[in-house]
Amino acid sequence: MRKLATAAVAGVAALATLFVPSVASATPGRGVSATLISQWTAGNTDFVLREITLAPGGSTGWHTHEGNLYGRVRSGTLTHYDSDCAIDGVYHQGAPIMEPAGADHVHIGRNEGTTPMVLDVLYVLPHGAPLSDDAPNPGCSFD
Repeated sequence: MRKLATAAVAGVAALATLFVPSVASATPGRGVSATLISQWTAGNTDFVLREITLAPGGSTGWHTHEGNLYGRVRSGTLTHYDSDCAIDGVYHQGAPIMEPAGADHVHIGRNEGTTPMVLDVLYVLPHGAPLSDDAPNPGCSFD
């Protein structure tokens, strides 16, 4: 019974937060916007579902996550770089992406195309953790 009540509360909380606009946070970030779709907490874990849009030429800014991030490119192409300035993935429409947790996983997502890139993202974070932690440019010639 307790599990059912917890699931019901989580469902109501998710509906209450449906489509609340927010801004993606990372440094320096440009041409990026996000919409909160849903969020809920189970135990000591926060789950946050967002739609992130990167305009052509836009980027998330350099950042890390305290928990894992799982995504799927809805449209456009996401070019993903790691802290050694190398492309560690190019994700086209329908492609899944996973970003691991930890300060040792500094990365940036960029839209190097000519159309908006839309990404559906699920953040799985320790309760109370921010969606992302800003990180300085690790010395790459781009941001």
